[in-house]
Amino acid sequence: MKKILVTGGAGYIGIHICLLLLEQEFDVVIVDSLTNSNENSIKRLFDYKNKNFDIKNSTLQFYKGDIRDLEFLRKVFLESRNSGNSIDNVIHLAGLKSVSQSIDFPGKYWEVNVYGTLQILKVMEEFECKNFVFSSSATIYSQMQESPLNENAQISPINPYGKTKATVEEILKDFSKNKKQFWNFISLRYFNPVGAHPSGMFGEDPIGIPNNLFPYICQVGSARRDTLSIFGNNWPTNDGTCIRDYIHIMDLADGHIAALNFLNGEIDKVGSFIAVNLGTGVGTSVLELVEIFEKVNKLKINTHFTSRRLGDKAVVYANPEMAHKVLNWTSKRNIEDMCRDAWNWQLKNPSGY
Repeated sequence: MKKILVTGGAGYIGIHICLLLLEQEFDVVIVDSLTNSNENSIKRLFDYKNKNFDIKNSTLQFYKGDIRDLEFLRKVFLESRNSGNSIDNVIHLAGLKSVSQSIDFPGKYWEVNVYGTLQILKVMEEFECKNFVFSSSATIYSQMQESPLNENAQISPINPYGKTKATVEEILKDFSKNKKQFWNFISLRYFNPVGAHPSGMFGEDPIGIPNNLFPYICQVGSARRDTLSIFGNNWPTNDGTCIRDYIHIMDLADGHIAALNFLNGEIDKVGSFIAVNLGTGVGTSVLELVEIFEKVNKLKINTHFTSRRLGDKAVVYANPEMAHKVLNWTSKRNIEDMCRDAWNWQLKNPSGY
């Protein structure tokens, strides 16, 4: 049975991926510092696993620690090897992800996101683990590129967060060309992950004021916050608000399973790097999203318009053809599903985990 290390596995994206991995009968090892996540998500995952007969054959382990700590990472890999079931794939999600925070604390972002990745690669090399799925972002694309964005669009991020993601991709490309050490990398460029597990047990639980639109909408809907700020109503779109590509978190998680299957399939085993967009290919404006959320969940979201944010762009959505062609993956869930599942999570978990 394949054993997968998931760094940042306690976070919003990570916990949904780990759940699917267990359901697919992978053995899962989670590493997380819990800096931006909640340990209760891990406890729920253990509970979910123990109560579901279908995934009792899978194993789940959790280690609290920092990806920059080389000795900690060595311990994780060594204990797996000594158990007779070595880690043979890594899904690397751990990192800092706030665009605005990266502008205020660029050094921290470079250290965690880039240096942390180098530490993981160093230990993987020591333990002869060569398959690596990287959590990248559509923020790496140039502001000048028109949507739909494909993987050949110009890479030119405008903030430190995006620059760290683009830099890691360059590092992975360099490693893939090493003729003495064969690596297989796939970089998944996320668009806008939203929603929650349909059970309502797992969802997005931001610390402090949400940076993302969906949890903010949910908190306004539940009266935790008074009103939703919409940044600009004079963009060159049909209703004046920004258009984005929202992807259901479960579709995103499915994309990681597809990436693992690809890396462990019939690809060229002499070193490879491939980048793939994970998006729906459908753009939805902020006002359209609010309207659908209200309709699906039968409630009212108070909104007000404020000035545009620096660095925002009118329209951003994916061309997802590469994911379909290479990974045999397509998104299955629509905006209504995203709104319904996100609100279900909010209702069942008004204060998060």
